[in-house]
Amino acid sequence: MARFRLRSRSQVVERCQSLRSEVSAALSRLPSQKPEVVDAVWRGEALGTLLWSLHLLDLPPYDRPFDTDEVVQANAAAGELRDLDELELERDSARLWHWRARTTDLQRSGELQLPSRYSSFDQLIAATAMRGHEEGLLPVPIRGDFPAYGKVYRHLTTEQHAEAHAIAAERHHALNWLAGEGTSWDDVPLDT
Repeated sequence: MARFRLRSRSQVVERCQSLRSEVSAALSRLPSQKPEVVDAVWRGEALGTLLWSLHLLDLPPYDRPFDTDEVVQANAAAGELRDLDELELERDSARLWHWRARTTDLQRSGELQLPSRYSSFDQLIAATAMRGHEEGLLPVPIRGDFPAYGKVYRHLTTEQHAEAHAIAAERHHALNWLAGEGTSWDDVPLDT
């Protein structure tokens, strides 16, 4: 695993406070279909992930969002950062879940070119799922795929996929930021 430059506890607490304000303001505007409100509500996943990094919340599986009430009520200043190895492991896990969501989108759009060593997308996904499980990053694969919502990821409904994608993207964002990626919260790279 590549080592990273972990942001300080004070930076994490400050980011949590900023996200908490943003998420709380968005929640007060619900119900709303405005993209800026929906995006801000989903940032609760990033906030929850940072609170997890401070030992303040448990990290739900990647097919279940954080409880927004718990997220906005948590006191980030009371937390201490987890050790680097645990944070690295979860960052790698978030990247894989985000990769799986993006792979589905790219498959549907026809924009994904299969690497030459694989004969099908199912083979690529199965190899990734098994390798991720062997490395302790993913749960046991189901029929050669990531397990989500009690079934095989490739069988998710459009709504389930959208939710899983949003969860993975926000958690990946938070963990990459925590790892020192990007110069600010708004320019964190999310390469998968």
